[in-house]
Amino acid sequence: VLGVYGSLPFLLSDAMSVSVFDAVFESVSGLTTTGATVLAGLDSLPPSILLYRQLLQWLGGIGIIVLAVAVLPMLGIGGVQLYRAESTGPAKDSRLTPRITSTAKALFSIYLGLTVACAAAYYAAGMTMFDAVCHAFSTIAIGGFSTHDASMGYFDSDIILLIACLFMLISAVNFGLHFIAVTKRNPQIYRFDSETKFFSWMVLIAACVTCATLVFMNILPVEKAITHGMFQTISIATTTGFASDNFSLWPSFLPTFLIMLSVMGACAGSTGGGMKAMRILLIFRQGRRELKQLLHPNAVIPLKLDHRRVRPEVVSAVWSFFAVYMFSAFILVLCMLATGLDFLSATSAVTAAINNLGPGLGSVSANYASVTDPGKVILCVAMLLGRLEIFTLLILFTPTFWRP
Repeated sequence: VLGVYGSLPFLLSDAMSVSVFDAVFESVSGLTTTGATVLAGLDSLPPSILLYRQLLQWLGGIGIIVLAVAVLPMLGIGGVQLYRAESTGPAKDSRLTPRITSTAKALFSIYLGLTVACAAAYYAAGMTMFDAVCHAFSTIAIGGFSTHDASMGYFDSDIILLIACLFMLISAVNFGLHFIAVTKRNPQIYRFDSETKFFSWMVLIAACVTCATLVFMNILPVEKAITHGMFQTISIATTTGFASDNFSLWPSFLPTFLIMLSVMGACAGSTGGGMKAMRILLIFRQGRRELKQLLHPNAVIPLKLDHRRVRPEVVSAVWSFFAVYMFSAFILVLCMLATGLDFLSATSAVTAAINNLGPGLGSVSANYASVTDPGKVILCVAMLLGRLEIFTLLILFTPTFWRP
């Protein structure tokens, strides 16, 4: 419903001519912080439309969840259930404050503070005030919308790319950790969080692989290879989707590698998409435990995370999510192939949509204007599934959820 209402400014604007499907696609992409677009010629669009697109992402990042946990419970519309379904990981039932409303306010304050800090940093680095505010909205929301067709590459500034990397990484970390770090004034908490460490190592390794490939294959000079390789890896690993260079033109290994990296996505409790690093970490440790169990059949080997034993039902939920995620992606790819897209474009489009990444490969590398109207509807479904982490959306369509 929000996606339909959000499309009205695009339809009513005299500065652009878009179909209903295009307008809804752009709106859903913004609200789900996906960043996929059907628009071209962004540099010539009026500031009002450009700012509106960025606001859609900013509200979609944490604002929509704040509404769900602060406003809907007062109306008796299942906000608590939605909050718990959206909160992933073993600690999903723990609260940062005794009341959900207070939790929502605390998270929103941190979200707003990061946005202001990011905008100030962009402005100090040389962006105009308008560009700084707009890009701060999409950076903290991990959305990826830009006011320019060339995205971050438009500014041609290593300092701006570095600032973007910093705030993308901050926004990709669990906001619950930010809350604890701020209230208890204990930044050391990040060092002891297994998910944050796992996510950081994965991004570091992926960045090294990307930069090394660009250097050894002579795609870019060393300095630019490091800059663009690091930025593009962080942008896609966090599912932001900013671009400093046209990575779809890099050797086929790299675009595929980076798109697959978005499957992991950001940390649980962040504004990022993907399966979440927490789930990937648990799957990895569960696999490692099974190998040890094969070597020592009679041993009792508990599965632990942050020195706490993980309950079997949590592991079962992770594997269930993985199975439904893969099945959904498979069905969506088949549907996109049926619309006439080639395999590379269809696969990357679904991967980018369900992981809330944005940019794809093949015919959807620049934008999604070439996708048919049925294809755009399918991708809207994929974006909603990804943003609400599949089960949340499926639960909303079950009669049991709405019973008092």
